[in-house]
Parts: sequence; structure tokens; C-alpha cells
Amino acid sequence: MNIEYDNKDKLLTIKINEEIDHHAVEKIRRRADYEIQRYMPKRVVFDFNNVSFMDSSGIGMVVGRYKLISMLGGELSMINVKENLYKILKMSGVSNIIPIKEAKI
Repeated sequence: MNIEYDNKDKLLTIKINEEIDHHAVEKIRRRADYEIQRYMPKRVVFDFNNVSFMDSSGIGMVVGRYKLISMLGGELSMINVKENLYKILKMSGVSNIIPIKEAKI
């Protein structure tokens, strides 16, 4: 997982480089929470460019980070969402509360 922070724009980009399943979600959650608390960004972007699979635990992880960043007064969005993930996010209703800025459909 790659993390980039732009202090000028208060933007934290979290690039996930693995499948998001119940085995990986705890590691991703801990690292994302640590970086959010460390930088206190105004915007957090999850980059799903290298994610080919996500299950319901991944949806829970994304929604949990949305709640965290919202409590801190920030915004969360997703980019580079592949078609199969987009369908999951759309069907679950997550795309109605968390913007998907760039989808690869």
C-alpha cells in the first residue's frame, strides 16, 4: 500500500495494491486510520487502480474510513474504480454517499 500526502492541499491519497478481502482489510484499516490521524487531512482519496477484488469487509472498511474522516470535518472519495468494483459499490449503496471520481467502466 502506498500513501502520499500533499501538505499544501491537505490531501491524503491511499493507493491500495492488493485484493480487499477479510484477510487484508484489518491491515488496510489500521494503516489508513494511522495516516488519517497523523496528517488530519481535509481530503482522503482511496486509489483502487491495483484492486481487482473487494468483498463485504472491504465495503465496511471504506464506510468506516468515510465515517472517521467525516467526523474530522474532511471528505472521502474513490478513484480508479474498476467496473466489477463499481458494480459492488453501486449495488451496496456506497456510491450514493462516497463519490467515485474516476471509474474505469
